[in-house]
Amino acid sequence: MHSTLTEHARCLYGDEYGPVPECGREHDEHDFVEELTFADADAILAMLRELCPHVVDGYLPVRIRNLAYRLLLLQRPDEPELMREAARSLWSHGPDWDDIAAALDERADVLEAG
Repeated sequence: MHSTLTEHARCLYGDEYGPVPECGREHDEHDFVEELTFADADAILAMLRELCPHVVDGYLPVRIRNLAYRLLLLQRPDEPELMREAARSLWSHGPDWDDIAAALDERADVLEAG
């Protein structure tokens, strides 16, 4: 059994920055997505920070990274820094999500202007 969301992600997708621990468990992305869906913001942020420390790196698939940021922002809707980080990730994988990235940057500006 994986003890953290990060560990589960590392076993399923790998880790660009460190070794993947040996794990005798079968890995199914559906199980991981379910765990991600109900994870708290701290667990999601820890996974993103550890596996994608420079926002656009790491082995997390883009769809999983986008979902992680979406779930994180649903739990922390008023944090401009997180909005900008999510926008940077979207900008780097666009242009399909450029309008969403721009909206996140604009919302972050409004929140910072207060």
